[in-house]
Formats: sequence, C-alpha cells, structure tokens
Amino acid sequence: MSATFAQLRRSTVEAPFDYSLYLALIALGTIGSFVIYSATRTQLVVGGFNPHYYAERQFGFVVIGIIAMTLLSRIDYHHLEVIATPTYLGCLGALAGVFVLGSSALGAQRWYNLGFIQIQPSEFSVLALIVAVATFCGRRSDGLRMYDIMRLLVMVGVPVGLIVLQPDLGTSIIIVLSLGGMMVIAGVPPRFMSFLAVGGVAGLVASIYLGLLKQYQIDRFVSFINQNSSNQGIQALVYEVQNAKTAIGAGGITGAGAFHGLQTTLGYVPEQRTDFIFTAIGEQFGFLGATCVILLLSFVAWRMWSAGRLARDTMGRVMGIGVFIFFAFSCFENIGMTMGIMPVTGIPLPLMSYGGSAVLVFYMAGGLALSVSHRRVGS
Repeated sequence: MSATFAQLRRSTVEAPFDYSLYLALIALGTIGSFVIYSATRTQLVVGGFNPHYYAERQFGFVVIGIIAMTLLSRIDYHHLEVIATPTYLGCLGALAGVFVLGSSALGAQRWYNLGFIQIQPSEFSVLALIVAVATFCGRRSDGLRMYDIMRLLVMVGVPVGLIVLQPDLGTSIIIVLSLGGMMVIAGVPPRFMSFLAVGGVAGLVASIYLGLLKQYQIDRFVSFINQNSSNQGIQALVYEVQNAKTAIGAGGITGAGAFHGLQTTLGYVPEQRTDFIFTAIGEQFGFLGATCVILLLSFVAWRMWSAGRLARDTMGRVMGIGVFIFFAFSCFENIGMTMGIMPVTGIPLPLMSYGGSAVLVFYMAGGLALSVSHRRVGS
C-alpha cells in the first residue's frame, strides 16, 4: 500500500469523540490536586505558609493541561507531520541548552527556572519523540528497512544520551521502552528486537562497570535487589521505601481520612507530593481509595491502547501505542516503587504527582490519544 499522507487525510473520517477518556483524564487531575492538598496542608500550616500553595499551583497546571489536551485532540494527528521535524530539533536544542542555562537540584541539571515555574525539557522530549517516530514510520508505507531502523535508532539515541547526561535515567528508560513498542507496531522483526534487547542490557551493565552512571543511580538498583546492604546510601533508599510501605499499610481498608494519617501529616515519607504521592492516597483513603485510583488509571491506559489498536494507518497505530506505553509504564513504575516491587526512580504518577511539566505532558499525551481515536482512515 503506497498511500501518501495527503491521501490519508482526504480519506480520514471522524469516529465518536472518546468522552470517557477525556473525562477520566480530567478526573485524575482533579483528584490529584485534592490529594496534593490533603498531603501538604498540615505541614504548610505548621511552617507558617499558605496551606493552599501546592494545591493552587497544581490545579492551575491541571487547567492549562486540560486546555492543551482539548486543543490537541481537535487537531488531525496527520497534520503533526508538518511540525514533527522542527519539534524534534527544538527538543534537541532544549536538552543541550539545559547544560548551559539550566538550574541544578539534587545533583541533576534538568530544569529551566523561569521563576514562577520550572520547565523540564526531558519530559516534553518524550512526546516530541513519539510524534517524530510515528511520522517517520508512517512515511514508510512499504515497511522499515535495515537502513531505516538504523536511522531510527540514531534519531532516538541522541536525545536519550543527552537525557542520561543530565542525569535522568527514569525518562531515558521510558523513551527506550516506548521506542521498543513503537518499533514492534511498525513491523520490525522480533529477532531484531531481541538483539536490541540483549544489546540494551549489555549496555546497562557496561555503563555500571565503566562508571558512566551516578552512584545514587546505582544505589537505587542495588537497594531494590539487596535491601540488607550496609551502604549508607542504599540504606537511606531502603528507609524511604519502608516508610512508603508503612504509610500505605496504615491506611487499612478505608483509610485514615483526608488530612489525617501520621506518616503523611508528620512528613515521614520523603518527596511525598511528587514521587511518592501514592502513599498519601493509600494512607488517607485506604485500600478502597487506592483501588479506585488504580482502576481509573487502568481505564485511561486501556482507552489509549484502544486508540492505537483501532487506528487504521501506521502513524496512528505507532503514535497511539507510544502514548499508551508512556502512560502505562509511568503508572506501573511509580506505584510499584512505593510498594517495593520496582526500583526507586523519579518517574511521576501521571496527573497525580505535583509538577507543572509532568501534568502538561501527560495531558498533551491524552490529547494525542484522543486525536487518534477520533479519526479513522477510510478504506
């Protein structure tokens, strides 16, 4: 089949708008804002600060994200072909520029500090790469040749290398996993994907032995495998996870209630409003509340998967599956690390963790999924 993008646009017909996905994404952002408020209010009051500070900012991010999602969902995703290359190049420039103009925190240099907000370009690079890879694959209606696969690996490898140097290993892992899934959907042979997987594992091991990873990154993996290590850095991470599991377990079936719970109100869980926000859900709203949140996240992931699966052209399928992997793995990794079944990383819980960049990126990802699901390519 040799249909061009112009032909595909002419034959595109609209399917019913997926209001269930749209409303579920809005619900997640609203719930996240309230959970952040309930997790931070007491500590802000004790410190003499505005108790609504984090909640107001997060809800503002949610409103902006919903507007961006709505606008993006109304655009035919085929039109993104025009901006795919400029967006990719802009992504590279932003990732490189952070080493010169960016601000540092916790040993990492990944943000542009604009005063009222910090922008993390590595998070936006995930979406830029999903669009670029989907466009690249969509233009090759006859399938990917070996030369195309090599170009694809280079195209993704350059930004991933810049992100690793920041360092931001969590985002790098998400990009690699998303690329792997998109390559499978694009028709790359399984034997070649197996070769890439083995090469990726070998590269990770080599990075550890060659000292290319930061010590705290190595400690995160070691603490997951060997929690009895005497290393102080590893023990600190183990302590964080233990407090996280204690907070979730303390919630019981129904939870301690909003604005209650010792682990949350006394600030025993580190980075609770960002990386460990799920512990606040577990302690305050218990097993039932945490289950409802997981089911809502699962529903969103399922609708994203359906958008990619039902798309009738390569670009739509690749884009939809890329967004699905990005969202689903972020959920699994974040919730998993709070329960001790995954290593600790800086991956946020979609639309629940505090942070403007993450909220905007996940809403834009939802907009892409809505755009794909809203349009079907006629036969």
